[in-house]
Amino acid sequence: MLIVKKFGGSSVADKECIFRVAERCIEDYRKGNDIIVVLSAMGDTTDELIEKAKMITPEPSKREMDMLLTTGEQVSVSLMAMAINSMGVPAVSLNAFQVAMHCTSTYGNARFKRVDAERIRHELDYKKIVIVTGFQGINKYDDYATLGRGGSDTTAVAIAAALHADACEIYTDVDGVYTADPRIVPNARKLDAISYDEMLELASLGARVLHNRSVEMAKKYGVQLVVRSSLNREEGTVVKEVVKLEKMLISGVASDKNTSRVSVIGVDDKPGVAFKIFNTLAKKGINVDIILQSVGREGTKDISFTVAQDDLKHAMEILEENKEALTIKEITHQDTVAKISIVGAGMMSNPGVAAKMFEALFNAGVNINMIATSEVRITVLIDEKDVERAMIAVHDGFGLAD
Repeated sequence: MLIVKKFGGSSVADKECIFRVAERCIEDYRKGNDIIVVLSAMGDTTDELIEKAKMITPEPSKREMDMLLTTGEQVSVSLMAMAINSMGVPAVSLNAFQVAMHCTSTYGNARFKRVDAERIRHELDYKKIVIVTGFQGINKYDDYATLGRGGSDTTAVAIAAALHADACEIYTDVDGVYTADPRIVPNARKLDAISYDEMLELASLGARVLHNRSVEMAKKYGVQLVVRSSLNREEGTVVKEVVKLEKMLISGVASDKNTSRVSVIGVDDKPGVAFKIFNTLAKKGINVDIILQSVGREGTKDISFTVAQDDLKHAMEILEENKEALTIKEITHQDTVAKISIVGAGMMSNPGVAAKMFEALFNAGVNINMIATSEVRITVLIDEKDVERAMIAVHDGFGLAD
């Protein structure tokens, strides 16, 4: 079997952790499997590198930030190769350039285009454990570009897809995918399995177990994922195409505090105005989530929408620059908000799911600011201070507890 194993930063945070991961990889290697290991930077290395950059300049260029941040993974993979070699098993570390992991040119948020598998296959033919840097690729300028936080998951899936791996295992500091964040909802329970669509929604809505683009890619190429803990031998959660969840209406509740609400007030109430606003933002790489339009007065309307907090400053600058062309009278924002979402394939065929969620929030005294829905999810915008209370109320309201 060819197995791709991805380990996050907390799994390789220090010497003991590195040797624990090395032992786990060697165990599967000695069973006759080919092993590819994808690693994140050690512990809090990425945050420490960001702080170092801020010591030099408050706004470093994205290109130079990627040059800096990719060093974290190179440290991880080289130390892991040393550990495995010291235990009597041949291993080699490779960075994105050596593998040739081609990506787009968007520094800080690149997407994979293709993976050249020849170098990895060559090293596997020599019976080596191959250890690859996560989180990074090479763009058309031969520069390093990073994939965004959590991008090592996507690296693992991309390699698994390119080499038609038999298994892709994502190891984290939790032992699977839960019905809610167990740090917020103590009685959350682990799921044995979850569908790609449900996992993609959860990942996109704040559940930090998997990078959303890794799930997107796994679904596209049919890569079955297993999320499990690097600290124990529990079975974990399988992410696959079709899942029977004991007729559960929803499979999970997610929250996301990394969100801000922007309101453009007094725009012309005529066709094409909303298109121009969101097209202007899209051209600058600003992703918009929940959108609410309300009728204003005297031929105008107001539009509110949410963006990631990291994009708020840029979004406000773009809107201010184009204020006259977009017929905007006033622009406001609020960053003390958060999203609460429920996700589940069961809600498509069951009326009253939204009402049940709103009832749970009402009983908990939580006010709803905005609402967005899709076939498998309902998202509401609430005050940030109400997140924990809302999570517990909704989770319990749908009977998701252990």
